[in-house]
Amino acid sequence: MPVKKRKLPDADDHEQNCKITRSINTDKPFSSKKCLAWFHKYAAPDKVFGPEAMEKFCEDIGVEPENVIYLWLRLQIRLNVFSSTCRCDCTERLQSKLDYLRSELNDAATFKNIYRYAFDFARDKNQRSLDMDTAKLMLALLLGRSWPLFPVFSQFLEQSKYKGLNKDQWYNVLEFSRTINPDLSNYDEDGAWPVLLDEFVEWRRSWSAS
Repeated sequence: MPVKKRKLPDADDHEQNCKITRSINTDKPFSSKKCLAWFHKYAAPDKVFGPEAMEKFCEDIGVEPENVIYLWLRLQIRLNVFSSTCRCDCTERLQSKLDYLRSELNDAATFKNIYRYAFDFARDKNQRSLDMDTAKLMLALLLGRSWPLFPVFSQFLEQSKYKGLNKDQWYNVLEFSRTINPDLSNYDEDGAWPVLLDEFVEWRRSWSAS
């Protein structure tokens, strides 16, 4: 998956803008300056936190790219809010917090932000849509375990005319997975759903009736 480069701020400048708060370890306080120094260890000489830096960083903390936590970390780094949201300034502290971060994915708003970020993260920057192979991989990662209809939806995409998903379709798939019953009984054909989902519902119902 493609990874955007992110230039890190200077540790001294960042220290002035962040408060030191109590960390996971109660014996030592969290240090934003130490956090930035930790990140600079991975960054290139120009302070850019690029794909190779992210790969090494996640390897050290034991997070695979095929893990939703990887996307969460990428989003925090992209927004330059890692130190203020995670409060970790070394590998060991972040490793000890991974279970907590996984539990945060149960928060609907947090997951929605990660899901939406995933579209731009995985999309070819020269394209406005996410190619279908990549879309299916990302949907499997994000919704494969939580959405009962995902296996059927994946089959629909396999046989459909669609070559990819645009941003509106991508966003609406999440909303559909959250609000529509597995038996599709509450789906409103007159609702403001993308044609893609209208066609999926029609396909699913005809498939079930056969």
